[in-house]
Amino acid sequence: MKASELNNKTVDELNSMLLDLKKEQFNLRFQRATAQLENTARVRLVRRDIARVRTILNLSEKGAKNA
Repeated sequence: MKASELNNKTVDELNSMLLDLKKEQFNLRFQRATAQLENTARVRLVRRDIARVRTILNLSEKGAKNA
C-alpha cells in the first residue's frame, strides 16, 4: 500500500486498518515460530505498512492540534 492511498482515509479507517495489520503481524510471527511461514517477505511488508499507517495517524493528529 502507498502513503498516498492512506492520506484519503479517515482516522477511523486508519485505526481499523492498523488493528488488522497488527493481527496479521501476530499471525505471521506465530507461523514463523512454528516453521509454517511460507512467504517470509510478508513479515517485512506488514511491518512497513504498520509504520506507514502510524505515520499518517501522527501527521493527522499534529495537523488537528495546529488547526
